[in-house]
Amino acid sequence: MKCPFCHADNDKVIDSRASEDGAATRRRRQCNGCKRRYTTYERVERTTVRVVKKDGTRVPFDRIRLKQGLEKACWKRPISDGDIESVLTEVETYIEANCESEVESRYLGELVMEQLRDLDQVAYVRFASVYREFKDARDFVDELRPMLSDGNRVAR
Repeated sequence: MKCPFCHADNDKVIDSRASEDGAATRRRRQCNGCKRRYTTYERVERTTVRVVKKDGTRVPFDRIRLKQGLEKACWKRPISDGDIESVLTEVETYIEANCESEVESRYLGELVMEQLRDLDQVAYVRFASVYREFKDARDFVDELRPMLSDGNRVAR
């Protein structure tokens, strides 16, 4: 494993443990060159599920891209990296178990929003605003109306 800091290919594993409910192995490593520590995750390689985008093009499911979107939605919210990883794992596990080879981006977005709605309502609305391409404030109000009518308060 190459060190992400000095790019030396000489490290040692300090700690290994199960992560993501046993779906991955988390390893803490230390570079023997620069002595800095970093974390890696080992997961089972699965068949690639393709995402069918709105324009009909098909691209491989990209966990990193989805994580970046989640991180933007969760920015400055009381949501840990572990919470984001849990959402990613839940969504990824679901599509791999229930979608043979393809999943529509619309459906993927709905799965993520379902997870975010339970985790943090502000992050949910942020994600929805990008995913559903809100045009103006009325779109935000329309998205919030069902949450407010359920008697739930929007998190601050």
